[in-house]
Amino acid sequence: MERRTYRGTYARTLGLLLVGGVLLTGCGGGDGMNDSAVDSAKRTQGTSGGGQVAPAPAPGASDDSAQNAEGARQKPVAPDYLSTFALDVDTASYGYARRKLADGELPGAQTVRPEEFVNSFRQGYRRPSGNGFSVTVDGARTDTGRGDGARAGDWSLVRVGLATRVADEHGERPAAALTFVVDISGSMAEPGRLDLVKKSLSLLTDELRDDDSVSLVTFSDEAKTLLPMTRLRDHRGRIHDAVDSMEPTDSTNVEAGIRRGYEEAVDGHREGANNRVVLLSDALANTGETDADAILERIDAARRDYGITLFGVGVGSDYGDALMERLTDKGDGHTTYIADETQARKVFVDQLPAHIELRARDAKAQVAFDPKTVQQFKLIGYEDRKVADDDFRDDSVDGGEVGPGHTVTALYAVRLRDGAAGHVATATVRWLDPKTRAPHERSGSVETGAMDGRLWGGDSGSRLQVAAVAAYFAEDLRGGKLPGQPGLGELADRAAELATATEDSSVRKLATAIARADGLRGGSGSDGGGQQEGEMD
Repeated sequence: MERRTYRGTYARTLGLLLVGGVLLTGCGGGDGMNDSAVDSAKRTQGTSGGGQVAPAPAPGASDDSAQNAEGARQKPVAPDYLSTFALDVDTASYGYARRKLADGELPGAQTVRPEEFVNSFRQGYRRPSGNGFSVTVDGARTDTGRGDGARAGDWSLVRVGLATRVADEHGERPAAALTFVVDISGSMAEPGRLDLVKKSLSLLTDELRDDDSVSLVTFSDEAKTLLPMTRLRDHRGRIHDAVDSMEPTDSTNVEAGIRRGYEEAVDGHREGANNRVVLLSDALANTGETDADAILERIDAARRDYGITLFGVGVGSDYGDALMERLTDKGDGHTTYIADETQARKVFVDQLPAHIELRARDAKAQVAFDPKTVQQFKLIGYEDRKVADDDFRDDSVDGGEVGPGHTVTALYAVRLRDGAAGHVATATVRWLDPKTRAPHERSGSVETGAMDGRLWGGDSGSRLQVAAVAAYFAEDLRGGKLPGQPGLGELADRAAELATATEDSSVRKLATAIARADGLRGGSGSDGGGQQEGEMD
């Protein structure tokens, strides 16, 4: 399934606006804050009617919350006030940024995806009792700073939090059939690449269950099967020997590796099991096909007919972030990045064995803002995951795959209307059951009264503040600016305070990363000013 998105050029968008004679009220006089110009043009071309706040689910969909019915009774909302995106649980962008900063370099702006920074941290959402999602919507006022002509308190951060039920550590899960596709090209000889991959696979081999199966494919200039699909049982030693035998050589033909990997996954496919291809690579493709879409086209039937998902694990100080991210997005999977054995243990011991099973397929979220209370909004990140609003309930349109214990957070910068009171937004998540592909939905909403607290100063929860720090940090690294965004020095201080308050080592590492970035910038950091007209796009 292909994700259908619209990315109109500025000129095309402007032309549509001029022809239609449209002045977007949601843009607050045309300052471009809420991506409304692009979104409106998209809907003008791709839709026939206005958006709805959580309209009645399509036939066959399951109402998983009374809030769905409440949302269905809402009045239609202007299309400019809808935001729709595929869920994303990737964290590779943040992991790679930390690696670059530790090496004394700022990450490239093009590798920074704010949603992956935010989703790298625990948020403490309540969990659902069943296999679907819980929906939490909250927010807080931000200090708008200087230069945007708005009073302090006009701007807020709205947090949409989605969470799945955690896996039962000792409970039953379907068996796993995992095909590991390992890059053994010459670039993987660098410390922290193939040696780390081998360590990771050795750790995982000891963690998987006897009824799980693994196969091992390696690739350099060509691909080779080292181990066909093999039940672990009494074969762990054989698997360890195959892992230990890998040595770096030659060039990087990612296409050959993925094609062979999917062939092995299909040959070893197990009905009722969780079948997955795991790509471990620095993704620096230089031989064969190097375009992600073209690579995936050649194994499309295996993905579609067998439901085999792709999990990407990135390594290396030089890393093909764009290729890996595109491969996994289009391959119904997600990515992470590991820089050392501690991170490898977290991914392959603490997370992967428990997260092999999926909770949801093709999950999408749609947030409907109330134009009576909201003047402007902007989704922070998710640029590569946007979905046309009318495709929210089109289950042939690709969404995101989400496993047990995952959380997904979307942050919005929101400017409320002067004196606004009442309903602010309704968020609806839609997903397909991984086994039956039956659609389900759940909704949550937020009112102005729940957003009266200040982001800083103790009025909001520490986890919302951590999400804000991560988002502001990412936005700074990619050269952007949001209302109320502090400079790097202040962000580092806030992260350090939050690390103490939460006793969370991951937040301490965030503070360290921000301080390093500030040092590389000469300690100047960007100040916490607001936004001039038109800068947000």
